[in-house]
Amino acid sequence: MFSTTTTYEVLSYTVGDTKAGTKMGKLQLKNTEDNTTLNCIMWEETINRLDVKLFRVGNLVRIVSATFNERFNNCLISSLELIKEAKMGLSEEEREETFDKIIKHLKEIKDDKLRAFILDYFDRHSDKIKVSPAAKTMHHNYIGGLIVHTLECIELAKCTIKSLYQDINPDYAIAACALHDIGKIFEYTIDDENGLIDYDDEFKREWFTHSQYAYSMCMTNGFKEVAKMIAAHHGRTEWGAILDLNERDLEPYVYFVHHIDDLSAKFGRISAGML
Repeated sequence: MFSTTTTYEVLSYTVGDTKAGTKMGKLQLKNTEDNTTLNCIMWEETINRLDVKLFRVGNLVRIVSATFNERFNNCLISSLELIKEAKMGLSEEEREETFDKIIKHLKEIKDDKLRAFILDYFDRHSDKIKVSPAAKTMHHNYIGGLIVHTLECIELAKCTIKSLYQDINPDYAIAACALHDIGKIFEYTIDDENGLIDYDDEFKREWFTHSQYAYSMCMTNGFKEVAKMIAAHHGRTEWGAILDLNERDLEPYVYFVHHIDDLSAKFGRISAGML
């Protein structure tokens, strides 16, 4: 049942167009008492009246006024109140520290050509890399989320290779972990005033996914093993993979980054306020 005292956490927020040409907001909330999900919509009048900062992922909010369906799992919101504002992401100092840790790992790559290529790329795009989110809703979706996810993947890979999978080339594994999501610096936009994330229309016109971007970049520069790891990191084609891990007779190494990426995505915090 609906109660105006219930606190919800913002999970995601998007705005689209209706058939009538007006704006409609879609807001997904989580009940902090029982962890159930509430899917909400808002008409243009409500969107224009409320402060956009209300909809930041991780915010704690209270529904002041709404119309619910019979199951109370969908609603039309007309009024919302902020209870606690979420952190938008890493501070500038935290971003610099995390980025420097990644660079330190990349400098350990023994293959001269690969090391020079990846360090040059990170240097040229450092500003974007430091602020980009790693996803819109699923994981690490905050300012600096991409570098947190990237660092987690690299460190998970190094630990795993050392203890379990010593036959995997560490240079290729580290490079693939560093580059598998690099296209997200162009795929997403993030507003540094309110922390809201959206897709970049220009990127969508030129590329299918961030995986295609990173795969193409590595193939063009001759790093085929790295490219294959990146091509398979989403696991299944229906999940966005270029190389489906259901195929037979694949080289064992192509599975590696998929599992590392999945670990970080599953356990990585969604909200920067949870770090």
